[in-house]
Amino acid sequence: MKIRLIDPRDTTWERQYADFRVYFWDLSAHASHAYAILAEVDVGELLSWAEEYAAGRGWTYTLYAAVTDSHGPGLIRLAGVADDPFDDR
Repeated sequence: MKIRLIDPRDTTWERQYADFRVYFWDLSAHASHAYAILAEVDVGELLSWAEEYAAGRGWTYTLYAAVTDSHGPGLIRLAGVADDPFDDR
């Protein structure tokens, strides 16, 4: 992890809430279940829900922020499983 002091005035915009996606990974069934979270929600609340939902089913999860840039829509991983959980490298 790299941490550095910044000037908070270096950004030009800010949003109070983001759109999120949560992918739940059912490894035993080799299946995924994807959800879009579009309501105003705190990321801590969303993480708690995702962890509880996954644990109750024996699944894992990945939480993403849904963003759009000059290339179109994309995802930024915030928490959970990195990469493809079904990849047998």
